[in-house]
Amino acid sequence: MINKVILVGNVGIDPEVRTTESGVKVARLRLATSERYTDRQSGEKKELTEWHTITLWRGLADIVDRYVHKGSQLYIEGRLRTREWVDKDNVKRYTTEILADNMQLLGSRSDSQVAATAAAAPTSAPAMQPAAQSAAQPSYQQPAAIPSVQDDPDDLPF
Repeated sequence: MINKVILVGNVGIDPEVRTTESGVKVARLRLATSERYTDRQSGEKKELTEWHTITLWRGLADIVDRYVHKGSQLYIEGRLRTREWVDKDNVKRYTTEILADNMQLLGSRSDSQVAATAAAAPTSAPAMQPAAQSAAQPSYQQPAAIPSVQDDPDDLPF
């Protein structure tokens, strides 16, 4: 069975980054994707925007914390996950989100430099590569099995 989502969009608000009690970093962001089309009856150009909630863990959350801000353009690969909970009025609620397995920072060099400057990162960081060199873009793939909290989170594969 396959559960795969691929999105390219823009971050709508600054990401929310937290650290769990066990020290694991998690980030949540809202990503907007837009579809443009022409209405066949009126000939009018229209745009449909969808908003997606993206959850990123460990190394991906660390990259989000350092480089991603409102307006950043991202490439996301992940899988759909639906969660349920009971709200304060004792009503069962559901939400569907994307658990990211892979993320790439997109956009122009100047966009990346603004993000890096805000994060006080050195200008030679991999995030400074232009979108045309996408193979050199910083990317991190979440392992299939999430490692234990005892693994060194500073030992990232990039």
